[in-house]
Amino acid sequence: MKKRLLITRRLPADAEARARRDYEVVQNEDDHQMTADEIIEKAASVDALMITITDKMPKAVIERIPEHIKILSTFSIGFDHIDIPTATSRGIKVGNAPHGVTVATAEIAMLLLLGAARRAGEGEAMIRNRAWPGWAPLQLVGQRLDGKKLGIYGFGKIGRALAQRARGFDMEIHYHDIVRAKPEDEKGAIFHPTLDSLLSVSQFFSINAPSTPETRYFFNTSVIEKMPKGAVVVNTARGDLVNDEDMIAALKSGRLSYAGLDVFAGEPKINEGYYDLPNTFLLPHLGSAAIEARNQMGFEALDNVDAVFAGREMPFKLN
Repeated sequence: MKKRLLITRRLPADAEARARRDYEVVQNEDDHQMTADEIIEKAASVDALMITITDKMPKAVIERIPEHIKILSTFSIGFDHIDIPTATSRGIKVGNAPHGVTVATAEIAMLLLLGAARRAGEGEAMIRNRAWPGWAPLQLVGQRLDGKKLGIYGFGKIGRALAQRARGFDMEIHYHDIVRAKPEDEKGAIFHPTLDSLLSVSQFFSINAPSTPETRYFFNTSVIEKMPKGAVVVNTARGDLVNDEDMIAALKSGRLSYAGLDVFAGEPKINEGYYDLPNTFLLPHLGSAAIEARNQMGFEALDNVDAVFAGREMPFKLN
């Protein structure tokens, strides 16, 4: 008899087909955002849970998961929505899907860099609002990327993939991470032992760090003041790494010239101040929204479920 698996959101067809091949899938047919109560209710009749990053699993929810559930696999690279210590204390194995997002998210970071530098959001709005008066020498003049210093905060897989793409635009790559990368991973990128050192040279600055108690809301006025005047900032990591009020104030004053953002604190409800800021290039969390990425994420999340049912370690375990 097949094990029963709850999948809290609809996934790409190939990932769902594999899940149905191997499991009796309890599906969220209309793809609504399930509440914690709904998930707990469904969990009573399944053997494993496959959730997404929008399914919040704090201590109070983890404690309500039925005793027989020992597998929690998230369709995401991030896991800040899960209380890992509480899951561990209850004997629940937790895994994520870390590799599928790498290229797709790096591509979106590159899109944000280009869109911000060349004022693409303003140009697109001008066309859609039927407000383009025709070509003019000083209309929406931005800046080129070549020769500019790109500071990457967080030089993991996505940060390194972004660096590879930015080299194609002749940018000079700088980075800061807790541990210096191997030379074969640096590929000439310049390591900064402190964040302050990185900030001081970052004409463009890409946030690629995980959300942790140490990094949450780190990007604030004091950090902005350490950057070159008129710097461009992009964020494809987590919205809660940015203090929105400080970012908005810096964009209004010109201390920052532009921001390209794919993630926001409190999304989909975002700080109202962003809507009327012309010097922003805003996307609705598209980082991993490529069919290749989403399928691989589904496969990796299912790999975790398969492994535990087979008595093996999760290949992408978090505890």
